[in-house]
Amino acid sequence: MAARRVKGNGGRPRSPIKVLVIDVGGTNVKVLGTSRSTPRKIPSGPTMTASDMVSAVKRATVGWAYDVVSIGYPGPVWDGRPIAEPKNLGGGWVKCDFQKAFGKPVKVINDAAMQALGSYHGGRMLFLGLGTGLGSALVIDGVLAPMELAHLPYSKGRTYEDYVGLRGLKRCGKKKWRRQVIEVTQALCRALQAEYVVLGGGNAKRLKQLPDGVRLGDNGNAFLGGFRMWEDTPLRVRSKTRTRSQDEQTAAGPERLGETTFQRP
Repeated sequence: MAARRVKGNGGRPRSPIKVLVIDVGGTNVKVLGTSRSTPRKIPSGPTMTASDMVSAVKRATVGWAYDVVSIGYPGPVWDGRPIAEPKNLGGGWVKCDFQKAFGKPVKVINDAAMQALGSYHGGRMLFLGLGTGLGSALVIDGVLAPMELAHLPYSKGRTYEDYVGLRGLKRCGKKKWRRQVIEVTQALCRALQAEYVVLGGGNAKRLKQLPDGVRLGDNGNAFLGGFRMWEDTPLRVRSKTRTRSQDEQTAAGPERLGETTFQRP
């Protein structure tokens, strides 16, 4: 299937189905429905399990009408399912059957990828989410590639997330943290040959000056990305790469290797 270029129109796409978008973060879980204008915020943190999240979202959305659910998950996702427990939350996420829990069709995507999907305006875009941790995704001509740059070694035995995530902000203070964010952003932009960079996440607003080719994203783009996941025209999403046997590769076929295509149910 040919890749589709997503064009941001500054608003929510028109959809015949009602979508509940859940943006899971290490500090808060934010939810928004198709017919709602203001997101609801639910405190999360290191003790929130997957079951806790489902229960809290159901309580926060009593009376909301929705047909399907989009979940932005703060960790790697393979074929629509988390493959590792989140670093900044409780457990139970990998084994959770979200579709059964919500009783609706559910699509799960990496949270940074969901915001990248809502931020994309063509070409080669690198998205970096500056929140509790560091989210990352690359979009090239409409093909979305979720990434896991946060825990790669960066400097002095620390990772990228240690420098530009919340721990780095607390350890270094705002002034030094801002300088580190710009250095990391420019280095990754060069390495990945991105045409432009979008910085999102709750801490992006703390930045004062940005170099050419770098702009601040709107956290509301995460919800736009969640709505886009259920659009009629599918977006091709390149999933996390993992090693497959020759038999698996033959059965999957060239179009399916490392890719997930979002389509309406």
